[in-house]
Amino acid sequence: MHLIKNTEFGGERPLFASHDLQLDNVTIHAGESALKECSNIVAVNCRFEGKYPFWHVNGFTVKNCLFTEGARAALWYSQNLVMTDTRVEAPKMFREMEGIRLENVQLPDAQETLWHCRNVQLENVQVDHADYLFMHSENIRIDHYAQNGNYSFQYCKNVEIRHAVINSKDAFWNTENVTVYDSEINGEYLGWHSRNLRLVNCKISGTQPLCYAHNLVMENCTMDDDCNLAFEYTSVEATIQGFIHSVKNPRTGHITAESFGQVILDEHIKAPGDCKLTLWDTHTCFDD
Repeated sequence: MHLIKNTEFGGERPLFASHDLQLDNVTIHAGESALKECSNIVAVNCRFEGKYPFWHVNGFTVKNCLFTEGARAALWYSQNLVMTDTRVEAPKMFREMEGIRLENVQLPDAQETLWHCRNVQLENVQVDHADYLFMHSENIRIDHYAQNGNYSFQYCKNVEIRHAVINSKDAFWNTENVTVYDSEINGEYLGWHSRNLRLVNCKISGTQPLCYAHNLVMENCTMDDDCNLAFEYTSVEATIQGFIHSVKNPRTGHITAESFGQVILDEHIKAPGDCKLTLWDTHTCFDD
């Protein structure tokens, strides 16, 4: 592997079509496509300031690096990335990629990041300003994760999340096969139009959660007082520890809680309209 160390590059495509290359303490200044069409690249202690440095790259490791705001859209159309101990200040990262592993990574401006990506692993990752994160991505595994940003995980498939705090309006819309364990999810309109969303040991807050969902499962979850008008037109199997503020027209299934506030079952309920609401202590239907 060829080593380039303690130097700087700028302009257009300075390392275009490089292969088997290690960069150590290298700065990529303003310009475009510094490492386009490359393979087997290792970047350690590097600083990226120019746009689109890693496009169409197959096999690369990024360790202890910085992507400044100017390095927007830095990693697109690439495969087999391992990124560790790195700070990414640029938005619109990771598009149309296959095989991404991020560990100990900070993304303080993660707007429109991780779109159309497959086979993604995140561990100890913090993302902020993360509106429209993870659009149309699939096969995602996340552990020890913190997120601030709305409209996340829309249209995603095959997702597993553990030990996370997710602050996101409209999270998990139109998703399929998503499981979240031991996490906190805060935001309005959670999980609308989802299929096979499973929440285990999770704390939920935000108005009108989990409506229009198909095959929703909740195990040993809690719902804050602002979780009103929940489960409208949803098929659900749920065990809730504590109080549910209000439930509106669940379509079918079974919800068990310690107590219910307002229960709305009106002429607009959709068939089969047979969801059972049961109290923990009595094991009898709430409407008995």
